[in-house]
Amino acid sequence: MPFIALAPPWLRAYLSLAASMVLVGLYVGLSKVLVAAVPVFLLAWMRFGIAALAMPHWVPARAGEAPLSRHDRRLLFLESFLGNFLFSIFMLYGVKLSSALAAGIAMAGIPAAVALLSHFFLAERITPRVVLAIACAGGGMALLATARADGSAVAGASPLGFGLLLAAVLCEASYVVIGKRLTGQVSARRISAIINLWGLVLVTPLGLWQARSFDFSALTPALWALLLFYALAASVVTVWLWMKGLQHVPAARAGIFTVLLPVSAAAVGVLVLGEPVTAWHGAAFVLAMAGVLLATWPARRESGTPR
Repeated sequence: MPFIALAPPWLRAYLSLAASMVLVGLYVGLSKVLVAAVPVFLLAWMRFGIAALAMPHWVPARAGEAPLSRHDRRLLFLESFLGNFLFSIFMLYGVKLSSALAAGIAMAGIPAAVALLSHFFLAERITPRVVLAIACAGGGMALLATARADGSAVAGASPLGFGLLLAAVLCEASYVVIGKRLTGQVSARRISAIINLWGLVLVTPLGLWQARSFDFSALTPALWALLLFYALAASVVTVWLWMKGLQHVPAARAGIFTVLLPVSAAAVGVLVLGEPVTAWHGAAFVLAMAGVLLATWPARRESGTPR
């Protein structure tokens, strides 16, 4: 679009981060249909496999791009191991031992975890405005997670389940911080392709184990189409958009955009799955958007790059 092409780099970066998280929330909401039909590890294996077929030309270095150093290779492995593999395992089993609502509360801690990790590992300064943005985002996501149609509170998680959910939050925050380190040396396209290949390698044993007893003939054309969308969105488009945004935005500020994930997932639940809307949902949305605005609104001294 002409508007996006003419927009300053910081605005294009914000739009990339926002689009990535909105799309993640969209496929997370729609993947409920896939999870009901396909075992989790087999689903992950098929996702990484389809995406690997879609972007083999992204793996080699482009003209003028420096070869991967040993440090870059370690970071790429950690990016996939933490952000793709362990995050999925911790989140799935954390939900199994507690509840999806408890998982939503835990996800509210991602922006704060990103800010803290980026402060310690990237030496990024946490400004008072970012602290307030994190508080708004966390409050909004907590309201969104605990809201029920009758306004009642959510039941707590088991100690082990809650611990697994916190581990998932740290994995996702690590994904953001490591991605920030990688975007300084490796292109977004190449990061997307390589961490997808690592995800495929890591999940293949478990995927093959579940594939042995799965009846693939039970998958309808509609499910195959949804699987194709899920694979391309999860492993190609969202990762590329996120890494492109991280090239111009500090990790702590980028982490605020993770609030759009549960917001868009909730929108899918309301608009597609017919879930009821309450006043708590409205308050959660207002708080979440306030957090995004506080984190992204250009300061007076900014001249073109977000600080």
